[in-house]
Amino acid sequence: MSCQYVMAQETAPLARFYGIEWLAISSRVTAFFINAMSHRIFFSLILLSSSLCAIAATERPNFVFFLADDLGICDVNAYAERFTKTPAAQQFFETPNIDRIVREGFSFSTTYACPLCSPTRASLLTGKNGAALGVTTATAGSVRTFYNTNTTPPAGWLAQDSLYWGDAIPEQQPLINGKALTALPTGQAGDHGRTDRTLPSYLVGYRNAFMGKWHLGGHGAQGWQPSDHGFEELAYYDSGGSPHFDWRKLWDRKTKWFPEMPQHELRQGKSGPDLGNAYLTDEQAAHAESFLRDAAKSDKPFLLYHCAFGVHSPWQAKPEDIAHFKAKSTLGWNGQRDPVYAAMVKSLDDSVGRIIRTLEQTGLAKNTIFVFMSDNGGIDWTNKPGEIPPTDNAPFFGGKACLYEGGIRVPLTFWSPGGLIPKGVWSDTPVDSTDLLPTLVDFSGGTAPSDIDGRSLRPLFSDPTNAGKNYAKDTFYWHYPFNVHAPSPVDGLPLTPHSAIRHGKDKLIFNWNGEVHLYDLAADPYEKIDLAEKQPDTARRLFKELNTWLKSRVADRYIPHLNPRYIAVEDHRKLPFRDLRAEWLGPDWAITPALGPLDKPAGNR
Repeated sequence: MSCQYVMAQETAPLARFYGIEWLAISSRVTAFFINAMSHRIFFSLILLSSSLCAIAATERPNFVFFLADDLGICDVNAYAERFTKTPAAQQFFETPNIDRIVREGFSFSTTYACPLCSPTRASLLTGKNGAALGVTTATAGSVRTFYNTNTTPPAGWLAQDSLYWGDAIPEQQPLINGKALTALPTGQAGDHGRTDRTLPSYLVGYRNAFMGKWHLGGHGAQGWQPSDHGFEELAYYDSGGSPHFDWRKLWDRKTKWFPEMPQHELRQGKSGPDLGNAYLTDEQAAHAESFLRDAAKSDKPFLLYHCAFGVHSPWQAKPEDIAHFKAKSTLGWNGQRDPVYAAMVKSLDDSVGRIIRTLEQTGLAKNTIFVFMSDNGGIDWTNKPGEIPPTDNAPFFGGKACLYEGGIRVPLTFWSPGGLIPKGVWSDTPVDSTDLLPTLVDFSGGTAPSDIDGRSLRPLFSDPTNAGKNYAKDTFYWHYPFNVHAPSPVDGLPLTPHSAIRHGKDKLIFNWNGEVHLYDLAADPYEKIDLAEKQPDTARRLFKELNTWLKSRVADRYIPHLNPRYIAVEDHRKLPFRDLRAEWLGPDWAITPALGPLDKPAGNR
């Protein structure tokens, strides 16, 4: 490998990071190399190349991206205090370590994720809207896809597209669910020429490591796992949830769930070395510590993408922690009444503390950016009578799986004691999950493409209110085309397909059954006052903008369709089904009939 090639690969990102014109440097080095006539000069050039490579490695920041699973925005004391004005000591949950990075870092109060985990994870890794990619929901391992059933998809579809996927719902369903892409394309044969470029490919010269929950690989499909996206696999599982005790045999399973799956054995994960922890969150923290101590021995910059399984179901925690929360006098504060869930939050927070301390002990903290985020809102509902919901997102409305703020608004904090991130600052500027990729790429000295949905958050670190408008995004979109058993916070019946848009301060939620809800989030962040009837012009304008985006960005198979077996007279909902697209936008926009046998749900609904 030539010196010029090494220098180009390793120092170009550094040059961009400090505003240096790399082409000028490269041309001078090339000229110097051509004119070098002695071995002494040639040897000096090699030393110069090595020196520049070392500078590039040591100056570019490391990243630890910690993604929590199902953690509600008010499950974090510092966020709950900001929105409820209640000191942490008077709350039920305990998050002192996350509170510390909020206190010492830069936090966003209005960060949006998708309503479920897989779409958020797809958007984080690609910088693109999850639904626009086709990753419309999170699926269980029982989902049938063209790949795992070894069947041929229709023209234009992908092997990892789902066949019918949905919950068993007794209520009438006017609409058939849209489809879901279960794995991010990597250029495999079943991807039909599509490759979704992900974060590791932009972090040139970095060691990119993955830990924990993947849920973007078709539940063990070979060719779609973390390593296929450029990650070093530490210990991981390609599923939505995992047992928090006795998980290793499941993670290491090789027997296929679908015998027809066209691969020799299942590729769903690996438990990694047993580091002696009985509880999964503790074991994940130990793996992170081991990775960081090893990384500290090298000058190579790194990304550790740590995707925790806490606090996702099954809700299991350490007995001593459960006992602690059962005895707390603040049990029940803000609707938080589950000591098991509280104990899981504590373990998650403890793992954040362990990683932070390891960064400090190894000296890595001074050149590392630690990012903490959740993948969607907390679960504030239950389908079992008498069961205690895991959490409550109050004062925000709704929870996981819905498009009210409680389902999509999440904590996001950046921390770096070395001065890369301002300390103790909050920004109320709305941002979303697609922005994380261009932000990290920006800090690394690279350049993210302009055709993604995300924009770098870096300008906001010096201008939190975005007065200079250098963070150039004011519109956000969501699309969740599913009937799901999660109860609607409006009527208590199972959620129906819904999409949403936020433009500036205005947010419109479109229930595909025939309703719209409009909120002024500047005046009403907790969505208590529906303005749809009082501001019909705004509602119709946003409705058209949302559906124009859906038509241009979301493939038809990921859109809900009319259910031919719907019986209107048996529908328990107060408002009858209406096709608002046809009524408000014209017949060309009408919801179309079901696609055929692939749309057939289980049961007779």
